Amino acid sequence: MKQIILGTAGHIDHGKTSLIRSLTGIETDRLKEEKTRGITIELGFASMDLPNGQHVGIVDVPGHEKFVKNMVAGATGIDIVAMVIAADEGVMPQTREHMEICSLLGISHGVVVLTKTDLVDEEWLELVQEDIGGFLEGTFLEGAPMIPVSSITGEGMDTLKATLAELSTTVPQRRTSSLFRLPVDRVFTMKGFGTVITGSVISGQISVGDAVTIYPSGTESKVRGIQVHSDSVETAASGMRTAINFQGLEKSAIQRGEVVSTPGDIKPSYLMDVEFLYLPSAKKPLKNRTRIRLHTGTSEVLGYLILLDRESLDAGDTAAVQLRLEEPVACIKDDRYVIRSYSPVRTIGGGRILNPIPPKHKRFRDDVVKGLAGLMENELPEIIAFHVIQSGYAGLPFSDLKLMTNCSEKQLTGALSGLLSKRMVIQTDKETRTLIHGDTFNRLTDIAKEYLAEYHKANPLKEGMSKEELKSKFPDVLGSRVFTLTLNHLVSENAVILTADTVKLATHTVELQVDQEQLKKDIINAYSDTALTPPYFKALCESLGVPVDKAKDVLLLLIKEGVLMKVKEDLYFHQPALEGLKSRVLAFFESNTEMSTADFKEMTGGVSRKYLIPLLEHYDGMNLTIRVGDARQLRGRS
Repeated sequence: MKQIILGTAGHIDHGKTSLIRSLTGIETDRLKEEKTRGITIELGFASMDLPNGQHVGIVDVPGHEKFVKNMVAGATGIDIVAMVIAADEGVMPQTREHMEICSLLGISHGVVVLTKTDLVDEEWLELVQEDIGGFLEGTFLEGAPMIPVSSITGEGMDTLKATLAELSTTVPQRRTSSLFRLPVDRVFTMKGFGTVITGSVISGQISVGDAVTIYPSGTESKVRGIQVHSDSVETAASGMRTAINFQGLEKSAIQRGEVVSTPGDIKPSYLMDVEFLYLPSAKKPLKNRTRIRLHTGTSEVLGYLILLDRESLDAGDTAAVQLRLEEPVACIKDDRYVIRSYSPVRTIGGGRILNPIPPKHKRFRDDVVKGLAGLMENELPEIIAFHVIQSGYAGLPFSDLKLMTNCSEKQLTGALSGLLSKRMVIQTDKETRTLIHGDTFNRLTDIAKEYLAEYHKANPLKEGMSKEELKSKFPDVLGSRVFTLTLNHLVSENAVILTADTVKLATHTVELQVDQEQLKKDIINAYSDTALTPPYFKALCESLGVPVDKAKDVLLLLIKEGVLMKVKEDLYFHQPALEGLKSRVLAFFESNTEMSTADFKEMTGGVSRKYLIPLLEHYDGMNLTIRVGDARQLRGRS
């Protein structure tokens, strides 16, 4: 059988607590002050069985205007509201505010309970009913059953129970397969048990032994025990008023307003994109950056309301806005919330959450405004595409997408398949299933080509740009996987050519300017003329009257072309001279097993030690010879 939570609402002293006592026999006022003053301050809880066998958990909320925040906390998770109105007073200020709050929280099932009928006559009762009917026009309770009752005489109680039983059949079953979440509305300790929390399970289910995380604090624990309506159970599911006992958790480690959920499935945030209705009852336009009190779940957090497309909002208007909060909150898409003004404290609006973990938006950006409007109307693929493009170069992990859409993995995978096949979104990491938008990826490829073009223009004689240097030009948030994916895509399009360390545009060829062509000839002549006694490069540049930096590019080109060979720092040889010397060395070893330094010097034509030693070490490094004592042997000869 499905689980249902019934909540009361209504003005102070209209008989909400007495009504529950008459229905259930349970006194929901727990505090001494509540009993002394005769008003409800904190939330009260009870349960009952309806005539059709449906078990109902009951939340009794305070009616005093000073405790509206407690009322909002109690209304979280309510399936059916009993709007309690005293027959001797009729509609009062908190009746109106509670009605607005219930509407903002998305409650759509309810009954009007007309209490204290024993205090009025029939004529007055008819007038009050007519007045209430007018008040309910245009609300979710328009046309709802209106049941006159008396907690003193018991009149109407059976009719109310029967009406609630009939109404319970219209309440949809909550999903037990979805993410488990329980907003905490009470924390206390019990001797022999330790810390206990209570709340209404608003989605999913939890079992004894399950690991949980308390959000937003991140505290982790395990479920030691569960009670539902004072009965110990192994599992609690959505729609149940639940008490949970945790293993080894101090009372100070958790507080009202936090959310119990499964580890890693919620991401607390200081920002929220929301659909916001500014109540028609508001007295003046709402300005941008108004200080507000956000109520969502059982939490109350201060923050600012940011209007993204206008300077003010008129009463009765709806807009997509961003909430910037002073503390993180833990919620998911489509959660309901209520906004109250900072001072004086009064309910001014609310609605549903469009994105619980958005980036910080700049105001008056058409793409953001249109995108948020789309979150209220579009199909899932369009919603996914908007979230992915908003994530920019960092990309969007699949786990974040689940929070942003409040959709199952199956739903998301189905919607993503078409986007991936059309390359509207691209998966950059198989492990985290991180997604980047196709337009963003195209910008990355354009950036790569632009930087390479600039590099080639500045370094026309260099074959290519180092991969690390190119990566350093990209946004810091860009991971190595995305960078590699970008380069591989450019290779597949024949736009770039990769080597082990460098990357270049496929169209790039080394082209010398007229002065560089002459410099190239001068360098070649200098090294070919001097053979095995070449000038050191810096000295050569000085003799040619050319800056080393300018000549360096030509030098590197000659090395790449195989004209010159580097033997040691600043010392280069003409390649034909080295090859000729190598041939003489090999010829020497055809009839000798060892080569002395004197032998080698003779082969070079008697060069000085500043060339002799580097040349010997060069052939050792080339694995042609090996030093044995003071002589050399041919490497590899047995």
